Amino acid sequence: MTVSVVNPATEETIATLDSAGVDETDAAVARARTAYPGWRAISPRDRARLLRRLATLVEENHEELARIESQNVGKPITGARAEVSMVADVFHFYAGAVDKHHGETISVAGGVDMTFREPLGVVGLIVPWNFPLNIASWKLGPALATGNTVVLKPAELTPLSALRLAELALDAGIPEGVLNVVVGKGSVVGRRLVEHPDVAKIGFTGSTEVGREVMQVAAATIKRVTLELGGKSANVVFADADLEKAAAAAPYAVFDNAGQDCCARSRILVQRSVYDHFAELLTEATANVNVGDPAEDATEMGPLITSTHRDNVASFVETEPLFRGATPDGPGYWYPCTLVEATNEDRIAREEVFGPVAALIPFDDEADAIRIANDTPYGLSGSIWTENGARALRVARAMDTGVLSINSNSSVRVSTPFGGFKQSGFGRELGMHALDSYTEVKNVFYATEG
Repeated sequence: MTVSVVNPATEETIATLDSAGVDETDAAVARARTAYPGWRAISPRDRARLLRRLATLVEENHEELARIESQNVGKPITGARAEVSMVADVFHFYAGAVDKHHGETISVAGGVDMTFREPLGVVGLIVPWNFPLNIASWKLGPALATGNTVVLKPAELTPLSALRLAELALDAGIPEGVLNVVVGKGSVVGRRLVEHPDVAKIGFTGSTEVGREVMQVAAATIKRVTLELGGKSANVVFADADLEKAAAAAPYAVFDNAGQDCCARSRILVQRSVYDHFAELLTEATANVNVGDPAEDATEMGPLITSTHRDNVASFVETEPLFRGATPDGPGYWYPCTLVEATNEDRIAREEVFGPVAALIPFDDEADAIRIANDTPYGLSGSIWTENGARALRVARAMDTGVLSINSNSSVRVSTPFGGFKQSGFGRELGMHALDSYTEVKNVFYATEG
């Protein structure tokens, strides 16, 4: 079988690849298992040097990687460039973390007690199609830094940047078998990685529905799992906020990457006393989003990933929207920026649309805002806009959400933990926290009494 890789902006096939099955997946796991003892034994200094060299090669091939990502996902080239820059930053960060994640000594009677952070072995990393290279690096960085070997399964729709990264890893001097990429269906390759007895851990980013299946299959081998799943994040705007600034920023918190973002602040909660004014400001700002050719520097939003996904996004808009933008003529899986007035009980506010559609929802006071924000099975990201510092911290502490921003819509930084509450998953990516989930704690007691 083969995989056809399509440019969503042109609907043209840009690559045709062989699709792996169970046998190819098993072979990749075997290569990773063979390479594990040698990779684990490499000194921290040398492992850091190799990761730093990989980061440098990402920087040297920055434009090529950005073009691959833009053409394969349909994202604007400026966004793709920023993501590739973050990939390099991730590998630089974990190169610096190699010798800083370690055990401790504990005072006990009769001797010395020591803990060690031990790598797990072979880990399977399953990444989505919306940020293929970026999210792959979030998992690869800590996995490789702590001495694990990896089988990476990119999304079947967007495998090209992962394959190029694997080539750069070899160029950097990372030994063969340490980083393996297997392209194929999630139901075949992904499932085999999850059930394989020689895979010690799965790092998965994707939908909550598939995350449940990963947990169920992983239970058979008591496999460690990190899950970064769906979201329905709230963007909470209080009456005392800088409304112009909040409204100008809000479209890019939803329509960046065409809304195909688990962090999308797609529920915009606005205090009722300023709701009408804010809706006007937001409509004006949304109308200014530049939708068009992803290869152009001026473009701010590209197409959706497939025609099937476009149809699914469209199914959420069941009433006349407050605003519907324009899209280019001709080929491409386009869907316009859309604003819909809603209540938190509507389907558009309950389910993850994963497209450029935002629901505007009024609230009365602080307690009402917290109630609505938390009235969702998800808890990944969100924002709070207010000039009242005490309120900002009260609301932030009260929201059942893993990553929050105050007077900002930024969710992700290399050095800080990223992950969700509730059905948005568990475990943390990025920062020093991510290293914990790719290691086991070993405890050793050394008796000193005669």
